[in-house]
Amino acid sequence: MSPGSVADVPDMIRSAHDAKQAIYTIGGGTSLEYGVMPTRTGYAFETTGLSRVVDYTPRDMTIVVEAGVRFSDLVQTLAVEKQQLPIDAPRATEATIGGLVASDWSGPRRYGYGTLRDYVIGINAVDGHGVPFKGGGRVVKNVAGYDFCKLLTGSLGTLGIITQLTFKLKPQSEQAVTLLVACENLDVTEQVLVTLVDVPSPPASIDLLVGAGWKPLVGLPESAPANLVAVRFEGSEKEVAAMRDQLQAQLMAAGSANVSVLDHSKGESLLARQIEFSDCGIAAEGDSAPLTVKITALPSAVTQLVSRLIQYDPDCTIQAHAGTGVIIVRFAKFQASDLTTFLVGQLRPAAIQAGGGMSILSSEIGDLTSQIVWGGRVASSGLMEQIKQKFDPRGILNPGRFIFQA
Repeated sequence: MSPGSVADVPDMIRSAHDAKQAIYTIGGGTSLEYGVMPTRTGYAFETTGLSRVVDYTPRDMTIVVEAGVRFSDLVQTLAVEKQQLPIDAPRATEATIGGLVASDWSGPRRYGYGTLRDYVIGINAVDGHGVPFKGGGRVVKNVAGYDFCKLLTGSLGTLGIITQLTFKLKPQSEQAVTLLVACENLDVTEQVLVTLVDVPSPPASIDLLVGAGWKPLVGLPESAPANLVAVRFEGSEKEVAAMRDQLQAQLMAAGSANVSVLDHSKGESLLARQIEFSDCGIAAEGDSAPLTVKITALPSAVTQLVSRLIQYDPDCTIQAHAGTGVIIVRFAKFQASDLTTFLVGQLRPAAIQAGGGMSILSSEIGDLTSQIVWGGRVASSGLMEQIKQKFDPRGILNPGRFIFQA
């Protein structure tokens, strides 16, 4: 199935509903490994034909686009007016904006800018009955009932097929700079992160990068400390210079001697790698990733969880968004037997105890159950299943992909 226009979508879904035929929505195909693999036969529903910019009024700083617009094309459209949707999207030339919203993808700059959920102000979709619905608009003054923008963001296409989106925008930053702190151990790393809590102007990103693969990107030798804290500032030229100098002075005063400012080329190369690292479908060149896991926790627990990961696999590669408590780890080794003993038995409970949770982004081990990928039932599971039943009573939208049963 490949609709050529938004008007085609309801009839296509209505036909699948009547035939009780499963539909698997595909945008750019960049997150197909995210979630549980399909167990029912069905149709691929490709949204790349929905690729129009419906309305763009730069002075209002909003844009309306169809769900199949590639993120790189959206970036180029906004750049003409020096505006941006400040989201970090892996494989931007392939990823569609609808797919990014459905997976609620976010990257290192989430700390300074927030997530896609914060920028979606209007949404159009079609539910599992084949009935179009919408929520929000250019200005949302009040909300009654479901907040469809929030509800569909991160739902992995299980509640409705997104057809059109309205975003609020931000001005492009004039300049960016990245400070790099090389830390001898995790105790020193924790001290650096504590220092960053008191920075008056929040950075765009604070990433703890662990593993040998990060050093060549910034010109460090293999003998350099293994733990790198990368702090990125964005803003006007004057703002960035002031924030850079102030943070350098604070870190040096706190005893962090290994502080450097990356030149522009290295800073942008590092950011590009940080963005692509979260790609759940393809490991970066040279990476061996039998399992890639995403952990969420309170920011104060980041170094503790990183220590546990290194103890299990000293050769793993880690990107921890230390300001938001999101940790992505690519394991260099992982056995199928470790899924229950380490992952389910130790790591997930540790993440929950640290105020978060754990999910699997991609795996080469084989088909995994929903319990292993997402975890067991929680207090909100019943409510989520009731919502799923209202939107998709026959379970035809991405069945089994998310936390819902089959």
